[in-house]
Amino acid sequence: MKHLLPSTALALFIGIGLLPLSTNSFAANSWDKLQPDRDEVIASLNVVELLKRHHYSKPPLDDARSVIIYDSYLKLLDPSRSYFMSSDIAEFDKWKTQFDDFLKSGDLNAGFTIYKRYLDRVKARLDFALVELNKGVDKIDFNAKETLLIDRKDAPWLKSTAELDDLWRKRVKDEVLRMKIAGKEPKQIQETLTKRYKNQLARLGQTRPEDIFQAYINTFAMSYDPHTNYLSPDNAENFDINMSLSLEGIGAVLQSDNDQVKVVRLVPAGPADKTKMVAPADKIIGVAQGNKEMVDVVGWRLDEVVKLIRGPKGTVVRLEVIPASNAPNDQTTKIVPITREAVKLEDQAVKKSVLNLKQDGKDYKLGVIEIPAFYLDFKAFRAGDPDYKSTTRDVKKLLTELQKDKVDGVVIDLRNNGGGSLQEATELTSLFIDKGPTVLVRNADGRVDVLEDENPGAFYKGPMALLVNRLSASASEIFAGAMQDYHRALIIGGQTFGKGTVQTIQPLNHGELKLTLAKFYRVSGQSTQHQGVLPDIDYPSIIDTKEIGESALPEAMPWDTIRAAIKPALDPFKPYISQLKSEHDVRTAKDAEFVFIRDKLALAQKLMAEKTVSLNEADRRAQHVDIEAKQLVMENIRRKAKGEEPLKELKKEDEDLITAEPDKTKPEDDAYLSETGRILLDYLKLNTAVAKH
Repeated sequence: MKHLLPSTALALFIGIGLLPLSTNSFAANSWDKLQPDRDEVIASLNVVELLKRHHYSKPPLDDARSVIIYDSYLKLLDPSRSYFMSSDIAEFDKWKTQFDDFLKSGDLNAGFTIYKRYLDRVKARLDFALVELNKGVDKIDFNAKETLLIDRKDAPWLKSTAELDDLWRKRVKDEVLRMKIAGKEPKQIQETLTKRYKNQLARLGQTRPEDIFQAYINTFAMSYDPHTNYLSPDNAENFDINMSLSLEGIGAVLQSDNDQVKVVRLVPAGPADKTKMVAPADKIIGVAQGNKEMVDVVGWRLDEVVKLIRGPKGTVVRLEVIPASNAPNDQTTKIVPITREAVKLEDQAVKKSVLNLKQDGKDYKLGVIEIPAFYLDFKAFRAGDPDYKSTTRDVKKLLTELQKDKVDGVVIDLRNNGGGSLQEATELTSLFIDKGPTVLVRNADGRVDVLEDENPGAFYKGPMALLVNRLSASASEIFAGAMQDYHRALIIGGQTFGKGTVQTIQPLNHGELKLTLAKFYRVSGQSTQHQGVLPDIDYPSIIDTKEIGESALPEAMPWDTIRAAIKPALDPFKPYISQLKSEHDVRTAKDAEFVFIRDKLALAQKLMAEKTVSLNEADRRAQHVDIEAKQLVMENIRRKAKGEEPLKELKKEDEDLITAEPDKTKPEDDAYLSETGRILLDYLKLNTAVAKH
């Protein structure tokens, strides 16, 4: 799909609109003279044209989009409103509705001017922070009754240098206090923070025009949707807002989160996943190669952190991580060593087990099929190898074995399945339906392509439940949506991720553009975008849906519907859903794991709602002790119910165990899996009782 503007046409735009814009006078810095070059101007015009012609939703590039670009750019550069002053914003506001005109004419000057002002302001703040630190961390007064507003996304822009100084004095104090409570000594705190700020200053001086161009044009591209990105030549191979490090990396999807890097999800069976020490929403603040010194990466760009984490297969990278399970003010970290390797197909292969349950005095056997990813060995498939591996072939084989074992039903576990082959999602659906459409793909021109199962007859017709969570995404959602629309399975667990769009990579004269050009729809006509698949019966989520998921991303495309591809059939589950929920609620009200997860979630939500923190050491330590005491009580209630010895203190290794997804040797020990089986058995009992009457 090469629809780039011809170079002759582009040349007409080169000199237009590049008039100097007003700027305040600052002391000369290494970035003062940075300007876009001809290739970047051409690339920006190419991006404008490609988005106009080929983006799925084709929104107009007008004043309304200009405002979105402007607000998003400020949010990218200064999300906590801690650098720019109100006078800067007043100066920039004159361009608020002009970015559409600037971009159409190849004028990148406003984007560069704002970014360079940002660099000036950051330098001033880092210089101030270093002066504060040089006074000595042991000189800071932690007895004063001060507070710091930590949620500043909607705070007013500060009006003066004095106000910024006061904010940054408190920010430095807060960082010192967090590290002090985490057990760091004053000398270590002084050295760590001084080094961090000096490194950030040095990195400011290394800013290139390419860095500014990428930030500005990527902000423009992402104003269309979060999966439409501009990738600079340097970053085209390594960088993505959802960068997957599956090849010779750690097997994680990462994302920028203010000054830190956040784990979005783990690649199933990848190196990070295998450690069971990293979880979604964890924050990476340090990276070390082997046994070398830990490099503080707070304030680094995502692509630079990715480069540090990647490395040769078989080598070890150590990550310093703030667990997502920590209280918001708890900066206690853990070191996670990970051996880099490529994710192997056999590690992601589907697995089976048998869930043995006693219910109403009877013994039942349920087959469990865990699907970590939708895979297809393309190389073997194309070579005509009759034994090529694929999700569908492997599931079919395991279903045959389970049916020989005379299981009473099947649970398919799609938790943490981030997707994969669309072909496999369609093929897998065909195992469970007679025949018919499996997924709809609507293109930018409005044409709807229907993927179908044309082979009559279902391979497995027995009772089935699907277990999903927030990290079930993409192809998982297509399969789960089809199972729900055909009423082939009860969908149980959490709201899925909600990524229902298709992207393509388009080379540019300078870098690449990843743009959204199609959208997935279920056979019922519902989009999987934004909303994902809503389960028939909800489980409490250990993942904050406000932090992780499509709906957590800015400018995410909306959920909508198109014409259904099938006629609604009678839903066999609908008459029983209310009673199934009721029985589930009664059962899990006393289940130790469910009680623990609900209490843990309630505590996390309460702490996340706090907008300010105390800078008084005694108050902060008391809060820290109170939170740990509550966590200890919750853990010991769970242990007592399971017949285990209570803990006297909450050890870090125990915290690691309880924050990760279950990795039990017996399926009966997995509370969510076991309860899913019980719900399926409840349905079989109710359905049988009605059938007898």
